[in-house]
Parts: sequence; C-alpha cells; structure tokens
Amino acid sequence: MLDDLQLDQTTDPYAREVIRRLLNLVETLSAEQDRLKAENQQLRDEINRLKGTPGRPKGPLGRPKEGISSEAERRVPRGRIKGPKNEQIQIDREEPCPVDPAILPADAEYKGVVPVIVQNLVLRTDNVRFLKEKWYSPSTGQTYLGDLPPGFDGQFGPGLKSFAWLLTNVGLISQPKLLEVVHAAGTSISSGHLGQMLIHQHPNLDAEARAVAEATLRATPWQQLDHTATRVAGTDQHCHILTTPLATVAHTQRGKDRLSTLDSLRNNRPRTYRYNADAEALLQQRGLSAGVWRNLLQLPWDTELDEPTLIKLLDTKVANAGPTQRGWIVEALALAAYRAASDEPVVQLLLSDDAPQLSGICAEHALCWVHDGRHYKKLRPRVALHYEALRDFLKDYWAFYRELRTYQEAPTASERARLEAQFDTLFATQTGYEALDERSAKTRAKRSELLQVLAHPELPLHNNAAELGCRARVRRRDVSFGPRTRAGMRAWDVGLTLVATAKKLGVNIYHYIEDRLSGRNQLLSLADLITQRAQELNLGASWASS
Repeated sequence: MLDDLQLDQTTDPYAREVIRRLLNLVETLSAEQDRLKAENQQLRDEINRLKGTPGRPKGPLGRPKEGISSEAERRVPRGRIKGPKNEQIQIDREEPCPVDPAILPADAEYKGVVPVIVQNLVLRTDNVRFLKEKWYSPSTGQTYLGDLPPGFDGQFGPGLKSFAWLLTNVGLISQPKLLEVVHAAGTSISSGHLGQMLIHQHPNLDAEARAVAEATLRATPWQQLDHTATRVAGTDQHCHILTTPLATVAHTQRGKDRLSTLDSLRNNRPRTYRYNADAEALLQQRGLSAGVWRNLLQLPWDTELDEPTLIKLLDTKVANAGPTQRGWIVEALALAAYRAASDEPVVQLLLSDDAPQLSGICAEHALCWVHDGRHYKKLRPRVALHYEALRDFLKDYWAFYRELRTYQEAPTASERARLEAQFDTLFATQTGYEALDERSAKTRAKRSELLQVLAHPELPLHNNAAELGCRARVRRRDVSFGPRTRAGMRAWDVGLTLVATAKKLGVNIYHYIEDRLSGRNQLLSLADLITQRAQELNLGASWASS
C-alpha cells in the first residue's frame, strides 16, 4: 500500500503531516535496523576470529559493494575516437622481405614495398667484461686504473637497474617475484643485492623526486590531497598524495594530522613557527585558558622560530599549558609561519575530501563534489515516495554538477551569479524525506567550499586524481604489504612520484629512468617539464587576475 500512497491527495493537512512523520519514522527505524544488523555481524565475526573458527564468507575485496559510485550520473558521454597507432611506434630497424624470384612470372613488374610494422621485445643479458688499464708510477708511488663508463658502478649495469626499477614501480612486482624474473632472464644476483639496488643505489632518483615536488608546489597556487595507510617497519603510517594536472607526489608521514599534512605541503622542510596575528586567530578558535594566554604573550612577536627554540620557549614561558593546549599552540604557530613564508611556495587552496583535519591549513579550502555525492548514494529509502524524492533530487544534483563543468569552459560573472542562486535553490528544497533534507542542509553548509570553482574555474570539481594516486599505493601495498625501513619507504615514495608524474607529462618512464641511471642525463628533467607546462597552461590564472 505504501508504494501506491499519494500524499498530496490527502486533503486534511493534519493527517498529511502525521503520515509524513510516520513514513520518516519507518525510514529511521529501518536504517537503525540495518546498522544494528551490520554491527551484530561484525561482533559475530570477531567472536569467531577469537575462537579460531571461520567467520562469514567475504567477497573478493573483503566487503560487499555499497553501490555509491556516481560515475554514471556525472559522466558526459563522448564518442569513441580511435587514433592511428602505427605513427606512435618507434621503428628500431628495417628488414627487407623479398619475393622469391623462382615464383615470379616472366611479366612481373616491381611495384615497390608494402610496410608492415611488427612490435617485438627482446630480453637478453648484456654481461660485459671490462678490461681496465692499469698503470703504475714509481715516481709517485700510485697506481692508475681506467674508469668504467657512466652508470656501470658496482656489479650491475644501468640496463638491469632500470629493468628492475620498472618492474617494481610500474609492474608492482614483489621482490621475490622480481628475483625470479631476472634469474629467468639469465642474470645472477642475490636477493640481498637486489634489495639494496632497489633501495640504496638510486640517490639521484631521490633528488629527482624532491625536485618534482618542489616544481609542482611552485607551478600552481592550489593542490589536491588525499592519504592512505602505509605500514612501515610494522607501524601504521600514512602516504600523503599531492597532485595537480602536471604531477603526483607521494610523502609517507607518521600521521595524517594537520602538521603531517603541512610537512607534505612544505616538501618536508624543517618546521618553522611564528607567533603573530594569524596564530592568535587560530588559537582563539581553540579556547585556550586565560593563564596560558597570558604566558603566551611572552613569546617573540612575529619572529620565525625553529623547533628547538620553540620547545625551549614553551618549556620556560608557557609551562602551564597541558599536552592538548600545547599541541594547539604548536599547530597554530606552524600554520602561521607557513602562511607568512616568503622563501618557499605557499599553497593558497587545498582541494580535498571533507576530512576535518584538512580544513584550516591553507587560506582557502575546496571540497570534492564526488565525495559529497556519496552521502546521498548511501541513503536507502524504503518508502516509494522517498525513493522518488531521492531519485529526482539526484537528477537535479548531477545536472547542476554538469552545469559547473560547462561554466569552467567559459566562465562569466553573470553565469557565476546564476549558479550561486541555483545552488541556494537546489539545496534549500524540502522534499519531506527527512534523511534527504538533513543531508541537503549539510551540503548547503559547505557552500563556499563546494563553489570555489566559480572563483577559480581551473580547479577540478572532484578529488579523484589524488584518490588515483592513493590507489597506486594500495595496489603496491596489496603485493608487498609494506616497506621494512625508512629507506625502503622513501624508495616507495620516489617510485610512485616519478611513475605517476611521467605519465601525466607524457614521458616514457623506462627511457627516463634508463637515461638517469646510465648517467647520460640527456632528457629534460620532469621538474623542468612541470615548470614549462605550468607556464603554458596557466593553471593559476584566476589567482593571477585577482
């Protein structure tokens, strides 16, 4: 009967309101029942685990799909365009294929050749015995040896190093499997040597990754950010992914709090602190005690402090601050110093999901529309009226999203005003489905963060690029679990940074790594490419014009 209910045909307003409340009560109780069922099942699974008996069978990913993807609603269909492939293939050699003269008729005429391109890959050893000249000088008492070619330091050449790096960071092959591959190819190398080669023998690649991070921070006044768990030496840490259309940078930090995020935004420079008006404004939001405020005034005003100096000042001048209040002070002074910095790139806007610790770091904050839309996809109405209300609302929701995309292509002041008014109208709509109306009100409260694209049309509307960077880390984590040392962790970050950035810039990562490990250094660095492309694309146009 509820499926056929037409609430607008009920003429008595009191009865209509009672029915509406009852329907929402049905939704509330049904949602609570689902929550309790899920919690009960989790407890059962945990009890079974503690007993050593198998729990409930899980799906291939360990959990059921929630069906919260918005890809179908927000995607704009485009015709499939298949470009020519042969023009992109590099020809390494040509080999003639003549016709056997014995089969040719007497009147056969030569008409040229028909090119046929066949791609092939050759994997073989190239082991070299270098004969280093040896000279001795009696007058100096010194022995002189000939130098090996660039890139041939140690027992293994740049070809093997590049191949192993490629399989590890692009193919995401675990080290034991990589050892099997290089052994099958005819190379003799131990597991220990292979691990050392992947972690410690590429200091120049570490420098390349740091340069990429610095270039991308300078290239745009905005960054996208997300993070995912990474277990390092048995401890839980977090990989912070910073991304723009030109680069993806990975920084694994000990936490995902504001200070850890700030370290990533500062390319892991040593922390600095500053007590100024900005720091005071941040601390006023925290609610420091009057006694701590009085002692805080003894700190040097608007002076940059390093970490040891700040710790000493807090120990002597603000000793009455407890751990929580002291943490607030350190965080506020670090953020204030970052925003006031003039000798390093300062990110003006951070685009992220709605994690609370990511707000308040930069001067501006933008939120992801896809993350916001997921909350609506999680609603599970039982009543037909509510299902229809949600369906109609989501249709308008994603239609508005597509209008924002259209605005990005040709932004105007009049269109900006129209979209702002349309946002207010859409998210002020009362549908009678309380869960939907409450969710809509929460979106309305984030108006400024969701509509940052109207002021900065170059911004993406979602944070998917950062999530894709996290997904690359998750895939490697699935294969290799986690690095066992800080050096191994850095090697993971370097690999993810260089692979993802090269892909965005259209650079062949194998050729790039081989160029660097061979010592030729003939290819333009990824950092320089980022700087060039940023000038061409003008990704900070709205900030430059304001």
